[in-house]
Amino acid sequence: MTSLQQARWLALLVPTALLAGAYGSQYLGGLHPCEMCYWQRWPHFAAIGFALLSFALRSAADRGRSFVWLAALSIIASGAIGTYHAGVERGIFEGLTRCTSAAGSSIQDILAAPLVRCDQIPFEFLGISMAGWNAILSIGLGLVIAWLSLKKPKATA
Repeated sequence: MTSLQQARWLALLVPTALLAGAYGSQYLGGLHPCEMCYWQRWPHFAAIGFALLSFALRSAADRGRSFVWLAALSIIASGAIGTYHAGVERGIFEGLTRCTSAAGSSIQDILAAPLVRCDQIPFEFLGISMAGWNAILSIGLGLVIAWLSLKKPKATA
């Protein structure tokens, strides 16, 4: 498997796994997301779309590589949002919004929706919040994907 193929697969699997973790935490673990948590999800959806396009255009190597790069940048963008969110949780940055969740169209739905603040940490693992883990994994793996997509194929003798 070439480094570009590895990058292409990672560009698809990384955001898919991170979104699965986020939705699993929400629907199976009962951890309701705040507004900034939702912001972190959108670039991952974009990355999946770009990765799928890279598979569809893989015969045109340059275009396929461009979509892998766009996927990597989208993943890194989610990590940047996660970095900011983790900073808001730790009191390093001031949040941009009131970070409350109000879903639904009726007043009963709005009143029944959980209020989730962006500046509170609902869950930590090894002292790092979910936003922090998204930042670490997204930025780190996004850079790996970009690096793999830049590697030149080894010349065959």
